[in-house]
Amino acid sequence: MKKVVLAFSGGLDTSFCCIYLAQDRGLEVHSVIVNTGGFSDEELQEIEKRANALGVKSHAVVDETASYYDGCIKYLIYGNVLKNATYPLSVSAERVSQATAIANYVKKIGADYVAHGSTGAGNDQVRFDMIFNIIIPEVEIITPIRDLKLSREAEIEYLAEHGVEYSAEKARYSINKGLWGTSVGGKETLTSNETLPESAWPTQVSETESRKLELTFKKGELVAIDGETLEPVRAIQKLQAIAQPYGIGRDIHVGDTIIGIKGRVGFEAAAPIIIIKAHHTLEKHTLTKWQLSWKEQLSSFYGNWLHEGQFHDPIMRNIEAFLADTQKVVSGKVFVELLPYRFQIIGIESNHDLMSNKFGSYGEMNNAWSGEDVKGFSKIFGNQVMIWHKVNTPQPPKGGA
Repeated sequence: MKKVVLAFSGGLDTSFCCIYLAQDRGLEVHSVIVNTGGFSDEELQEIEKRANALGVKSHAVVDETASYYDGCIKYLIYGNVLKNATYPLSVSAERVSQATAIANYVKKIGADYVAHGSTGAGNDQVRFDMIFNIIIPEVEIITPIRDLKLSREAEIEYLAEHGVEYSAEKARYSINKGLWGTSVGGKETLTSNETLPESAWPTQVSETESRKLELTFKKGELVAIDGETLEPVRAIQKLQAIAQPYGIGRDIHVGDTIIGIKGRVGFEAAAPIIIIKAHHTLEKHTLTKWQLSWKEQLSSFYGNWLHEGQFHDPIMRNIEAFLADTQKVVSGKVFVELLPYRFQIIGIESNHDLMSNKFGSYGEMNNAWSGEDVKGFSKIFGNQVMIWHKVNTPQPPKGGA
């Protein structure tokens, strides 16, 4: 019997795929879930139980959390990447890491096929297919939901026919959890004028009193919260646990899909949003204007290309090298206040702060040059533009009318 590796989450789509691949396609199903930091041990155990109940030949958990951070998230922080100035690429980045890990698992067990539960409407189908084609081009890809054009109702009916009950209420919202945020999709995100109800958000708002935090960055990475030293992954997880009950980082992203249509997705990502805003504030104090300018341009490209699944393009390694080099002086403390549904950056402290009063105070005085120096500089700095206007502005005729 031929082997198929199924990217498995335990949700409706991949539950359908388990039964379909085994019973309709006659394949030996080996399910694998890639943990990118969004699952507890208890949740992973429940997913394994579900896979076994669905009759898989084997089930594996591949923990990619550390490599996900080191190979991807770290650079999203360095670049202050927010897609369309809104979305921290929670799912986009996660899918790239998952697809790569699954492709490597296919090679490890020598499977003949690889399968995933993507539909034909979104970005994930392209990300998975493309990365599989790059890393395991000899392995055939099977996509039952996309190929059969199934609705969620049809999937639930099919499972019921095969003795598997799946709650229609549970299927109302599609939730993807990872280290860099949780996405939420439902009927409301298929519209342009509705928002998700409070009950749809995985974390309910329970904190109402303001709280101040001290975030410590070292060379661009979050390494401590309120003086407690933490590994970056643990720091993200702890900040998420602190801030998400405030309802911070909730939003609905509207974006352009890889396949050319508009799409909406809800997300809750308190830690990513706070970290990016805090990091960016620290950079504005410690980097020069041209470092900030080029970072913004390259980071925008990096985020867009990652969003479209092109993580393995060598240009991404080139940009990562640039981003990492800019972080040499991005160290210090950022002070943040958390409030229900919002937060504010209060300020920073850094030995690399370019606002040092040794050189003067903006709008009041400076110690590095005189007013006469500025007069001369202003003439020189605008000289070429002055010449352009002299040469290209029509002059009135001489001698009057």
